[in-house]
Amino acid sequence: MTDKPDASRRKALKLLASAPMLPLGTGSLALLAGCGGGDDAVAAPTAASFTTAEFTGMAAPTLDTPAAMAATTVNSSLKVSFSDGSSQTYKLAYQPFFITGDTAPDGKGGTVVAGGYYNINNQPIIDTSVAGKERQFFSDAPDGSSLLTLANASVSGVKGKTVFAVVQFEYTSANQNNTSMYGQLPSPIAVLTLDQDPATGRLKVVKYHNVDTSGVNGLWITCGASLSPWNTHLSSEEYEPDATKAATDTQLRGFSQNLFGNPDTAKPYHYGHLPEVTVNADGTGSIKKHYCLGRISHELVQVMPDERTVLMGDDAANGGLFMFIADKARDLSSGTLYVAKWNQTSGTGPGAATLSWIKLGSATSAEIRALVDGGIKAADIMVVKTTDPADTSYTRILYAGKPNWVKLLPGKEKAAAFLETHRYAALVGGSLGFTKMEGTTVNIKDRKAYSAMSRIETSMLKGNAANAGDIQVEGPYSGCIYELNLKGGQKDKAGAAVNSEWVPVDMASVPALVSEDLGGGKMKQQDALGNFANPDKIATPDNLKFSEKLRTLFIGEDSNTHVNNFLWAYNVDTKKLSRVLSCPVGAESTGLHAVDEINGWTYIMSNFQHAGDWETPLHDKVKAALDPLVRANYKDRFGAAVGYLTADPTGVKLAKA
Repeated sequence: MTDKPDASRRKALKLLASAPMLPLGTGSLALLAGCGGGDDAVAAPTAASFTTAEFTGMAAPTLDTPAAMAATTVNSSLKVSFSDGSSQTYKLAYQPFFITGDTAPDGKGGTVVAGGYYNINNQPIIDTSVAGKERQFFSDAPDGSSLLTLANASVSGVKGKTVFAVVQFEYTSANQNNTSMYGQLPSPIAVLTLDQDPATGRLKVVKYHNVDTSGVNGLWITCGASLSPWNTHLSSEEYEPDATKAATDTQLRGFSQNLFGNPDTAKPYHYGHLPEVTVNADGTGSIKKHYCLGRISHELVQVMPDERTVLMGDDAANGGLFMFIADKARDLSSGTLYVAKWNQTSGTGPGAATLSWIKLGSATSAEIRALVDGGIKAADIMVVKTTDPADTSYTRILYAGKPNWVKLLPGKEKAAAFLETHRYAALVGGSLGFTKMEGTTVNIKDRKAYSAMSRIETSMLKGNAANAGDIQVEGPYSGCIYELNLKGGQKDKAGAAVNSEWVPVDMASVPALVSEDLGGGKMKQQDALGNFANPDKIATPDNLKFSEKLRTLFIGEDSNTHVNNFLWAYNVDTKKLSRVLSCPVGAESTGLHAVDEINGWTYIMSNFQHAGDWETPLHDKVKAALDPLVRANYKDRFGAAVGYLTADPTGVKLAKA
């Protein structure tokens, strides 16, 4: 005979009978504890929380393992620790979505070519360079990527959770006849619908949507990218065409021919801006291009937590550090553009400086685009000479490593600020002396930004013909990562308040993230494999992304001094630098995006481009052994991978099971 429950237990059972059923996890145990009340009540366990993450790096592959040098190789691990003293160690692995040139599902029962190129009418652009081998051009240079979710996503074919990736393709290196195609094709950009397996975190492509870019006149050399705080993909257009030479610019004319079918149609001022892609719930995407963030060599941008301040890298010779402050949060269609002034405090190594800011102008995207659509030309804005006119009405500046003498036309300050940004910024006193300023990212907790200087050369070096005077440092050639402290209460050069709490005020290298050239200078000495820079330190850093939860700065290389390029993880608290991935020989590490958690799973997006891009003498010692392997792996060197760093056999979780 069963004993009758006492009064408190009868009350608990009655409450449970009327409550919805819950899975037997910590939530249901908590409910049981709350409904108890007697001596036999169940105490809710305290869930262990994430505390720290530590990467264990891998050795650089060598010719002892040629297959590892010729492919994406991961022999690293991640240890995740919890508040109860326990930990979980994950063996890391690389998972590609596809190799460009593969077919991908279009979500309509058909397929498309991954990384394929399209003209202004969204028709495939065909490589006809080899008779009998005609095919659609596809990119060997995937770059910026974003991973995101939408609350109302609905895409056919998804069995688990719906996740989206936006991937852009920077260029294609050559046609099938091995003629350079760099910058001569309009950059495609795609939305991938991914099916996330709830049990393993594995992501699988179920739909590939090529975004229609005809409304923004196509895209020009899309490089790095970032995910905005409002869940859009912020793209880039680098190496903006020189509008003073548009009529004779063979690259621009080739681009125009492939995009429009006419070499004279493309206007140079339509390119060098910031495209923004919005993903739709059905796995499609739409795009707009912002004309008010400066026409520079946009590499990748970082929006600060105020959702208004944008810090921008500028991958150029005689480049600058630029900042845009939007008029409204989550809206980049209008605002104010600034350029930094480097006030040097040290010239040793990569140097150090305090930063002040010069306002270039305020504008809306619509008004600047209206100028371009209206046919404005460089000669309508300023007079530019490439030889000294011996006329004091001109100002000598440096542009792309060469002297220019410029004279601004009356009333053209706004047009100059947003369409001739490099020349105008130099004219008004900005420090246009950086070389190849690449990725930019932010560490919100510590209020620091990080900026990759891919190479320290030419315009940054004292005595160089391209040096403009402000920045006069020593090196190293293979670059460094600068750290920038962010503060509010700043004023611009004219004394006006800068309306942001996230303004960089100084700039100095991170000691552990300064490269080490072998022989102490530019390509002076090689090791046994061919490296010109120490393979156990970063060299020529490019992509940068910071993970707030992992407290880790991820660094992807684009190096002409490392035989293989690497993806690194640097913990800003422990100062530990770990190599976590090796790209195929000659390939650049691109597409970096650190995703702390999506539906409980953690991902590091990572692509590569141009595998087997052989350079002499860097690859002379390895080319013969590795070229056949690279060609076999990557479609005779025409293909490249789009994918992510995960774990094997299941993905990474930062929450304890």
